[in-house]
Amino acid sequence: MSKKHPVIAVTGSSGAGTSTVKRAFEHIFRLEDIKAAVIEGDSYHKFNRVEMREAMKQAAAEGRSLSHFGLNANLLDKLEALFHEYGETGNGQRRYYLHSPEEATHHNGRLGTNNQPGEFTPWESIESGTDVLFYEGLHGGVVAEDINLAQYVDLLVGVVPIVNLEWIQKIHRDNAERGYSAEAIVDTILRRMPDYVNYIAPQFSNTHINFQRVPTVDTSNPFITRDIPTLDESFVIIHTNRVFREKFQIDFRYLLDMIHDSFMSRHTTLVVPGGKMGFAMELILNPLIESLVAESKKLKA
Repeated sequence: MSKKHPVIAVTGSSGAGTSTVKRAFEHIFRLEDIKAAVIEGDSYHKFNRVEMREAMKQAAAEGRSLSHFGLNANLLDKLEALFHEYGETGNGQRRYYLHSPEEATHHNGRLGTNNQPGEFTPWESIESGTDVLFYEGLHGGVVAEDINLAQYVDLLVGVVPIVNLEWIQKIHRDNAERGYSAEAIVDTILRRMPDYVNYIAPQFSNTHINFQRVPTVDTSNPFITRDIPTLDESFVIIHTNRVFREKFQIDFRYLLDMIHDSFMSRHTTLVVPGGKMGFAMELILNPLIESLVAESKKLKA
């Protein structure tokens, strides 16, 4: 891990709520005047939208499974190289995946290109003078085969709703935003399951801290649930590993006093009402980020 150029990663599967955590980090960065190089996991997919469809068809014809959760559909060697290089020098290569016409217009204007939604921008160097690298995506803590991303991350955060809630969020999002049928979404869930088991879930043993949302309403059949449970209909389980607790001196008594209706379920695990998740994240993460950035600035001086 680097101290001079910190790497922060938020990792979780599609529909898990990593975007919510990303917003919490962005709020902290603004408050503390921290300049972050923001890296989206989608930009390290191997195939653009059209290529991925063709690759999945070919994989299906050959009896193979291919999904964005797996190693073969991503450029994780390049992502690992970025984490390593940024940690050593504060530099590295990145690109953007264009999700929408608005993003395409913005980056085409900036780069003088003519890329369409579903494609990637050309590779370019990260802007100079950043304080931290901040990654949000599927694979921030992957350790598998010849890939080890976790070794380069100074603060690794997992976002892990229970799997039924994760599926409910994905079904609703893909239906509302992308127009996918319920049948198509279920097929995607099934196709991705081997990669979820082999590459996504194991990351949460490598994380420094996990935020897991557990609904307090019936989600026993996620494929017929009409509504996504709200934060107020949930608890958030916050778990930290031993090395992390000792390194950053997490004060659970202070957190219990600050977060009303919170309690400890184990000596390593704090449970907070779902509506307090954002508040809890800022209480816990803000001093950690301050510490990482302050230490890096001392080393750069």
